[in-house]
Amino acid sequence: MKKGFIIFFVTLIIETGLTILFSSLISVRFIELMFFAGVAFSAITIWFSSSGGAITKYHNSQISAETGLIQKREDFKLRPNYVVYASIFFLFIGLILFILLLTHVIPPA
Repeated sequence: MKKGFIIFFVTLIIETGLTILFSSLISVRFIELMFFAGVAFSAITIWFSSSGGAITKYHNSQISAETGLIQKREDFKLRPNYVVYASIFFLFIGLILFILLLTHVIPPA
């Protein structure tokens, strides 16, 4: 359990650092970019934490067409872990800050 929380916080630190770096490169505030970075991080971590998606079906179809052997279909299965949870948490914090920015609770730059 303790190892999971360490992974969770290290993931948040890495995602925050990458977002700060990218926002400084394109001269945008961190808060303005945080939601969109959270969407990207969440999509990437969910993509690599799941199995049986469209790519798997495509490769199975290609192999079946080449060999004539029909493979057992693998259903889509998401295997959530602490990295996925941290990315989704980063996404929701970014969403809250983005809504506050749009409603002018956080003043524009």
